[in-house]
Amino acid sequence: MTLKVAVIGAGGIGARHGQVYMRHPDAELLGYCDIDAARADRLAARDGVKSWHSVKEMLADVGDKLQAVSVCTAGPENGGHHYEPTMQCFEAGLHVLCEKPISNNIHHAREMVETARKKGLYFGINLNHRFTPPAAKAKEWVQSGKLGHLLLMNMTMWIDNPNESSPWFHIRALHPHSLDIMRYYCGPVRKVHAFFNRAPKSDGPGGKRVCWSNVQVNLLFENDVVGHLTGSYDANPAHNLERCEVMGTEGRFVLENLYEELTFYPRRSPELTVIRNSIMGGMTGFDQTFDRRIGRWIEQVNAGVPRDQIEASGEDGLAVQEIIEAAIQSWENNCVVDVERG
Repeated sequence: MTLKVAVIGAGGIGARHGQVYMRHPDAELLGYCDIDAARADRLAARDGVKSWHSVKEMLADVGDKLQAVSVCTAGPENGGHHYEPTMQCFEAGLHVLCEKPISNNIHHAREMVETARKKGLYFGINLNHRFTPPAAKAKEWVQSGKLGHLLLMNMTMWIDNPNESSPWFHIRALHPHSLDIMRYYCGPVRKVHAFFNRAPKSDGPGGKRVCWSNVQVNLLFENDVVGHLTGSYDANPAHNLERCEVMGTEGRFVLENLYEELTFYPRRSPELTVIRNSIMGGMTGFDQTFDRRIGRWIEQVNAGVPRDQIEASGEDGLAVQEIIEAAIQSWENNCVVDVERG
């Protein structure tokens, strides 16, 4: 079966989605849609497909052929423009794979998830950090009981990003990834307590950044695991982009940089299990997480799996945004906040 798709949003991320669809044997890319006509036309010419300059135009032209779309728009806090095209496509009966964050507006995010549910449509989010072989192996260890009873989790994600578009850009745009990884291993979150600060401006002496560029978030999971997230837009990711550590009564694992190295530290033995990314046949870089995530989306939609089996679903995307909004409320109100549950 071949999934006929289009990409809405012809920027850098949309170009990545399009290339994955072009390479995949079970997908057919029909074209690119963007209100910036030059961007849509450029990518369409590159890939030999159609271009459209509005969702309405796209649906009028190939709506009877399309089955799914990737929504790769951006907007405020990288999610402000996802809502309208997603809702238009749901109304047209199309499945949607949406870039993260699902939306920077929590009310829109809730409506998007509810609409997909009511219409029986697939809704996925590009939470691609969970789609690596070492991440899957660590999940197997958790599910098999190798770690014993889960107790603690630490997560670090930091990059260098000077963006100053809004105070909450850092946590809303970056940390859907880190919080999704935390939920992937430890489940739903019950309570949140957060602290933020702003780094000094980098373009001269005096003053602070507009963006709350550093955050530490304490999480209490539904299963009583205690978790901690450290995030920053003021770091050099070349040294270490991402580090995930989960500890249980029988040992802990550490996952370095998504796919580079996974280590299990048993509680009662000095012998470690180390899984390194092979230089022969392993992942060659971060871009391959798009291939793996989008490939899984194609596979699951083509297979017609039950909606609740979609990995990195709209519900997952909403859940991490609920945690993010709770963290913001915690900082603004100096309190522990209960997380909204859908």
